[in-house]
Amino acid sequence: MEKIRIDKWLWAARFYKTRSLATDEVDKGRVRINDLEVKPAKEVKIGDTVALRQGPVTRTVVVRGISDKRGGAPQAQLLYLETEGSIKLRDQYAEQHRLEPASAQEHGRPTKRDRRSIDKVNQWGNRWSASAD
Repeated sequence: MEKIRIDKWLWAARFYKTRSLATDEVDKGRVRINDLEVKPAKEVKIGDTVALRQGPVTRTVVVRGISDKRGGAPQAQLLYLETEGSIKLRDQYAEQHRLEPASAQEHGRPTKRDRRSIDKVNQWGNRWSASAD
């Protein structure tokens, strides 16, 4: 086996959980082979460069092996080699994400006490609607 569909390879290399997710990502234009947009049926071969976006990070890998069966993570890692630039960008994003304040995690649903203080600030009084009386 020298060639395989890109959606099958992405699934076998464990970049996506299901083959349908891999197909959707290729259809959305988030996967490129040798800097060309492709369709899910495009065949990939050893030596091709695949750029794929996972969340906010773009990963660039070189195809080292072909498999149409999904194995464990150690077998999947033998199918590709991530480029140095891709590793650096991924590490930079991880570091930046780690250093950002966790503001989204601190603010959640207001407590009863918080709601009462918000109501005092709003000063709507006893009116049940925002329309003028």
